[in-house]
Amino acid sequence: MIAYLDTHVLFWLCENRVERLSGPALDALNQHDLLVSPMVAVELAFLHEIGRSKRVAQDILRQLREQLGLRVCDHSFADVSEAATFEGWTRDPFDRIIVAQAKANGYSPLITADEKIRENYPRTVW
Repeated sequence: MIAYLDTHVLFWLCENRVERLSGPALDALNQHDLLVSPMVAVELAFLHEIGRSKRVAQDILRQLREQLGLRVCDHSFADVSEAATFEGWTRDPFDRIIVAQAKANGYSPLITADEKIRENYPRTVW
């Protein structure tokens, strides 16, 4: 079984700040194969470019691949973009694609603390 991770969860895991994660989120991390949308890599690059992250996206993804077996999802972009057209609750392109990725891949769980996502995607874990 798989679960997707939201961008902020990656930061907390890289910084070994597991105390920021809820109990159910920690359980899901231990019970699922972990994936991220390719949009998470784009968001990580954006955050680095604007100075909100000191590390480049590839370093963060490599670290979590080695530590947790995290994989970047290769699900069809056509399927993801179609699912994203139904995410009218947000104007944030990152959130829109990250949620659509989980939806397009069988309504998979998405581990996130983001309240807006949790209000609009019933398969969130927090």
